[in-house]
Amino acid sequence: MTTTEQVLRTEDRNGVRTLTLHRPERKNAINGELWSALRTALDAAGNDPDVRVLVLTGAGGAFCSGADISAPDPRHPVYRMRVLTEVALLLHELPMPTVAKVRGVAVGAGWNLALGCDLVVATPDSRFSQIFTRRGLSPDLGGSWLLPRLVGLQQAKRLALLAETIDAAEAKALNLVTWIAPEPDIDAFVVRLAERLAAGAPVALAQTKALLNEGADRTLRDALANEARVQGINLATADAPEAFAAFAAGREPNFTGRWAVERRPDRHHQ
Repeated sequence: MTTTEQVLRTEDRNGVRTLTLHRPERKNAINGELWSALRTALDAAGNDPDVRVLVLTGAGGAFCSGADISAPDPRHPVYRMRVLTEVALLLHELPMPTVAKVRGVAVGAGWNLALGCDLVVATPDSRFSQIFTRRGLSPDLGGSWLLPRLVGLQQAKRLALLAETIDAAEAKALNLVTWIAPEPDIDAFVVRLAERLAAGAPVALAQTKALLNEGADRTLRDALANEARVQGINLATADAPEAFAAFAAGREPNFTGRWAVERRPDRHHQ
C-alpha cells in the first residue's frame, strides 16, 4: 500500500467511487499529503467516464476535523492555500453527483468539504462547526461562498463569527444537511442513494448540476440561455429517446450517456 493509499482510500462499485479520508488517529484532519491526495483523486474522478457518483466520507467514526494545523509546513501560506483552492474547485465542478456521508465531526475545512458536495447525509450524532475564528483564522475551502448561499447572510455570519458547534438536527433545519439517517442505517442509505443517482442519465445529471451551480450567480436571462444550450446537449445523447421509449413501454430506462448524433459523410472524402 502506498503512502497516498494510507491516507485516502478509494473504492469503486457499480459506477460509484467512494473516497475515504483515512487518518482516524487525527479524526481525519487533513495534512499536506492528504490535501494532495484529494486533489489527485478528484481530478481522476472527474476524468473517468465510468464514475457516475462520488461519495466522500471519513474513517473511524469521524468525517473530518478540519485542516491539520499541528502538522509543520515550511511553505508560505500562499502556496499552502493553493492546493485547498484546487480541491474546492475540483469538488464543486465534478460532473457527477457527489454525496458526503458524515459520521461524527465535520469541522472547519472538513465541514466545508462536506458542504462542497451536492448532497449531505449525516447521523443524529454528527456535529458541525465553522471553527476558524476560534483558531484565529477565517473560513476557507469555499465556506465564505457556500454558507450565505445555503443559509442566508445572517445565519452564515452567526455560524462563522461565533464558531458554534451545532448538531445534525439544527444543520438539517438550516439546509446544511439533506438527510439524517440512524447510525446503523447510514451505509445502506448512502448505497441506495448512490445507486439511484448512478442509474440516472449521466449527461443530463451533469448538465443539471452545472445549471444549478451556475444559476446561483446568474440573471434569469443567463439561466434561460444556459438551459436552452444544455437541452441541446441532452437531446444529442441516446438517453432522451431511451427515456421516451421506456415510458411508452412501461419499463425503467437504461441510461448510458452515449452520444447519438448521426454523423454525416464528409463530402471532401467521398
